[in-house]
Amino acid sequence: MIDHWVLVYEGLDRDQERLREALCTLGNGYFATRGAAEEVHADEVHYPGTYIAGGFNRLESQVAGRTIINEDLVNFPNWLCLTFRPDDGEWLDLLRMEILSYRQELHLRDGLLIRRFRVRDKQGRETSVVSRRLVHMGNPHLAAIECSITPENWSGQMRILSTIDGSVTNAGVARYQQLSNKHLRIVQMGGVEREGIYLHVQTSQSRFEVAEAARTQIFCDEQRLTAVVHKVEEADSIGQEFAVKVSGNETITVEKIVALYTSRDRGITEAAQDARLAAAKCGRFEELLKTHHQAWKKLWRKFDVSLDVSPEADHDSYPIQLILRLHIFHLLQTASPNTIGLDVSIPARGLHGEAYRGHIFWDEVYIFPFYNLRLPEITRSLLLYRYHRLDMARLYAKEVGLKGALFPWQSGSNGREETQLVHLNPMSDRWDPDHSRLQRHVNAACAYNIWQYYQTTGDRGFLELYGAEMVLEIARFWASLATYNQQTERYEIVGVMGPDEYHEKYPNVVEGGLKNNAYSNVMAVWCLEHALEVLELISEESRQELVELLDLKDRELKRWREIARKMTVIFHEDGVISQFEGYEQLKEFDWGSYRNKYGQIGRADRILKAEGDSSDNYRLSKQADLCMLFYLLGLEELQSIFERLGYPLDDKAIRRNVEYYLQRTSHGSTLSYVVFASVLNRIDGTKAWEYFRTALRSDIEDIQRGTTPEGIHTAAMVGTINMVLHNYAGVDITSAGVSVSPHLPDAISRVRFRAAYRGDWIDLDITKSELRVVVDKSALRVVPVLVDGASHLIEPGDVREFSLP
Repeated sequence: MIDHWVLVYEGLDRDQERLREALCTLGNGYFATRGAAEEVHADEVHYPGTYIAGGFNRLESQVAGRTIINEDLVNFPNWLCLTFRPDDGEWLDLLRMEILSYRQELHLRDGLLIRRFRVRDKQGRETSVVSRRLVHMGNPHLAAIECSITPENWSGQMRILSTIDGSVTNAGVARYQQLSNKHLRIVQMGGVEREGIYLHVQTSQSRFEVAEAARTQIFCDEQRLTAVVHKVEEADSIGQEFAVKVSGNETITVEKIVALYTSRDRGITEAAQDARLAAAKCGRFEELLKTHHQAWKKLWRKFDVSLDVSPEADHDSYPIQLILRLHIFHLLQTASPNTIGLDVSIPARGLHGEAYRGHIFWDEVYIFPFYNLRLPEITRSLLLYRYHRLDMARLYAKEVGLKGALFPWQSGSNGREETQLVHLNPMSDRWDPDHSRLQRHVNAACAYNIWQYYQTTGDRGFLELYGAEMVLEIARFWASLATYNQQTERYEIVGVMGPDEYHEKYPNVVEGGLKNNAYSNVMAVWCLEHALEVLELISEESRQELVELLDLKDRELKRWREIARKMTVIFHEDGVISQFEGYEQLKEFDWGSYRNKYGQIGRADRILKAEGDSSDNYRLSKQADLCMLFYLLGLEELQSIFERLGYPLDDKAIRRNVEYYLQRTSHGSTLSYVVFASVLNRIDGTKAWEYFRTALRSDIEDIQRGTTPEGIHTAAMVGTINMVLHNYAGVDITSAGVSVSPHLPDAISRVRFRAAYRGDWIDLDITKSELRVVVDKSALRVVPVLVDGASHLIEPGDVREFSLP
């Protein structure tokens, strides 16, 4: 029987180790540590990594004859280090010893990583080991390892080494190897024989201080052993070596309790002092496990999604239910209640690795609905990350000659643009110009996120204090970017990139940017219209204050209205919306030839550049671009916008556009499968299901062949969850109430989950024929539930059942 709460790996596979390390990461929304074995250091097989939310640092590098500055999410000291050896033997090394058995388990329900293995060394000594590890979800500063060691056929003295390693660098992404990667300097380290060790480091540029302290104790039959201990100190690591006597088939248990604090924590005296105190005073592993389990239990009660899937549909290596829970698990490890109040957002690759340098992109637009539906307080905190960088966004807009606020394509510590000016193509080993900062549509994502949060929560206080100001400044940016074309008598936007990313510029042109990207233009209209609506929603007092603060004049608002009625959208002759002006004149791509030659062509842009060609020359896409409009807005809202613009958009528009662009998409991004699965759902359920299944496999099977070991894809993971909740279960929370319009695929017969409406919890149980809604008896209000458009008011504590067509 497969346990849908446990991810199991049988046997050690050195080629898959880094993938497993990423997928077995443990975290709590404050920090996370990759699932590397306790006894290893970074090498060609393993890559331990510990990442702290918001822990950035900048370094200079010499690349392609120029000095560039990159900001990275820093790999902080490795606290996992715990190993052993017989007195006259070698330290544990599974790559050099005979492995008699090996099993690794990630327990999602408990947030627990377990390794069970037996080894035989060169002297024939056989030893069994069971290690358990947690990163505490209840107390975000704590982590712990319990390692039970049984010498099966030998007795004697055993050496145990417990270390904190500060020699780590950022070396987890091969294509970044030419860049500077040493971010840490040692401030102080030390230890007291019976109390443990500590290591205090500081980042070189941001002066971010991190202290880790560890208390290591050894037990046998619950009795603490008195061991000979001596300190092991090197230039950038600190450890303790213990010597204990062991007997055959007698198990000793090593417990390593770790505390991590930073200079930015609230309510502390000093990071190193507080870390040492916390490590010394907390309880044993089992005590921590109990409270850790309680914290996860609370989260799973809110966030679990239970599926009944037909056996025929679960024919892949991993069951759909298990993968979906794995995705929920990793989202909650990246942002949890522990994240609330931190000045951070969600990195595109989680706290699981160093790809994209830990930067924040537009992926929030996919991620926030997941939290809006259950704990919107997390979304609110993450939105404030953008608000606290509003002045930097204003400065960025001014630097590029525009008004309002321009949020960067890649954001890190202070919200400046962190996107590279040059990018390494690993297929050619050349550094090519990078124009991706021209993806100004990140601004639309920020406004969209604010609006969706407000629609879900009705949090007018947030809108008046923070959200409205951001939305208005984003609208001002779009209005300043739009220019009037006298010939067409319409506004247009030039010099931008769309979400596609394969088209940075026009063929044979040096300057980056495209003209009238449909997604950017339509989302600009959406932003302008909703900014005007926000002005009407907020109180008269708040409106007047914002008008004065931003110096908003009637003539400026009048121009916003005009742009929102006269924006350009380009169409092909067959009625397909053109991805951008000039797209139809590009050459068709020879898909068959390139697939035969290269096999995997997800990154066709890199292939073409390595051949001296460019994806700019062809009608091909990395991921959904124009179709993002259908994903975010849906046909009905899109038709409304097009009608006001004076353009036709009939009911067959989704099919026409999706079929056209799907044929020209390489799916070089995992997000592509998520978007197309969603937009295909009402057109071709069978094809939508296949795209959904591919999206599910993206990380667990590393379908891009090497990207997941560098960090999970948070947006793709959350996209599969949203697919179940919003597309299949058909649940959406709007200002009118909880809307439910299920469309379960053939493979799924039942979906159960919880949702929060204005702070009150409801349970939903959906089958092919019936919807069951339970409003929590502690709810403070009647909950309006719309079933296929018909509104029903459900009292606190009531249970309502509805027949579905």
